[in-house]
Amino acid sequence: MTDEDRAASPAVRGDRFSGGPAREFMSSIDADRRIFEADLAVDRAHVVMLAEREILDDGDAGQILAALDAIEESGYDALPDGEDVHEAIETAVIDRIGPAGGRMHTARSRNDEVATCLRLALRDGLLDLQRALVEARRQLIALAEAHRETLIPGYTHRQPAQPTTVAHWALSYESALARDTGRIRDAYERTNRSPLGAAAFAGTPFDIDRERTATLLGFEGVVENATDAVAARDAFLEATAAATGVAITLSGLAADTIEFASDGLIALDDDYASTSSIMPQKKNPDSMELVRARAGDATGGFAGLATTLAGLPRGYNRDLQRADRHAWQAIDAVTDALPVAIGAVATADWPADVDAGTGFGTATGVADRLAMAGVPFRTAHEIVAQVAGDGTPSVEALLDAIDDALDERPPDLDRETLDALLDPAESVASRDSRGGPAPTAVAASIDRAVDRLDRDADALDDARDAVADAASRRQEAVDSYV
Repeated sequence: MTDEDRAASPAVRGDRFSGGPAREFMSSIDADRRIFEADLAVDRAHVVMLAEREILDDGDAGQILAALDAIEESGYDALPDGEDVHEAIETAVIDRIGPAGGRMHTARSRNDEVATCLRLALRDGLLDLQRALVEARRQLIALAEAHRETLIPGYTHRQPAQPTTVAHWALSYESALARDTGRIRDAYERTNRSPLGAAAFAGTPFDIDRERTATLLGFEGVVENATDAVAARDAFLEATAAATGVAITLSGLAADTIEFASDGLIALDDDYASTSSIMPQKKNPDSMELVRARAGDATGGFAGLATTLAGLPRGYNRDLQRADRHAWQAIDAVTDALPVAIGAVATADWPADVDAGTGFGTATGVADRLAMAGVPFRTAHEIVAQVAGDGTPSVEALLDAIDDALDERPPDLDRETLDALLDPAESVASRDSRGGPAPTAVAASIDRAVDRLDRDADALDDARDAVADAASRRQEAVDSYV
């Protein structure tokens, strides 16, 4: 075979494994666009390390690195035929510089190569998702700041329960998204370890430096065991589970918003709504319905990934080629949904004239006040329940019920006190325990939320800076050979 013939053949398959009806079925080239840049980064780090360890001649290293630059400039669509992006890039290098291009694959396997590329791509996806979470929480805190005293009814079992505020409701989702942020950050930390250098699954006899390639790629360390490095996809499972948690949080926010719109508690901006093709009066919260549906995309991705990984024997198995797409399905779903969901509530109009005490929502406050006066709470609960009926009772009915049930009414439970207890604003203001809806309690909660957000934003900036610094160091190393 001449050099020209050899260059025309795919680098890995050659002529023997280049045809047949299963080739397209086994190919991942269409799905690999996502890891094109990651593969080039891995190739560069590996070639630099080989040259530094004198496993690869500096001249060959320079040619290979120059070819990789040209391939990047030409773009993904210019790659030659290949079973996957890894083979296509290697083939393109050999096409450009001849057989010496095949030396770039010294001391590695596609197994550790692909595992490293996927971790780089996952790392980027988790950073993007963290950024979206931080911004979403920032908007929810701003919404709470603006609506500390805007009353709405609170619900349990989708029935009016107690009056609360828009701020208190918004902070409940900020708190949930803060925990989601922590889970994504934890997944990022375990993702940020390099499999490169594990080779097929049993290491290599070459005197490589795994820590060097990890540093060049911005990883915090290496996956220690070579078999674990190529076989494990638990980082993807953890990340997908965490992303699914975000989707479920958003689905609840979307469901609340849809119900609020139906109840007249919120008016979405037109940018987040649509109308009917036949009913001109309709303004539908379509964007939030689609946000709610993204929970299905995410949970489907998690289920698909878990099913793919279940029962795999240790080592590399081709089943893993199908694993990452499930993770992207979940991560992409929530990253896209976050700005829409939060944008919808942040730009909405929250009417100030709603009946926050609907359905006798202040009943618990009356029972609490009786208990504060020394009446056993269960007795107080029964007294108020007798007059609950279908709505808020009159002060006279409450006084009569209290007088009928107690030998002596507490002296400070007069008409004026009961009037205040039935006022939704007074009811909210009275619930000033930590985390409660009273404006004073909400102000303290906002301060704590801002502190927590600032810490998470700083941690995200540090992570992004570390990746950017690694890219700069990698480019400096490449430039020293090209």
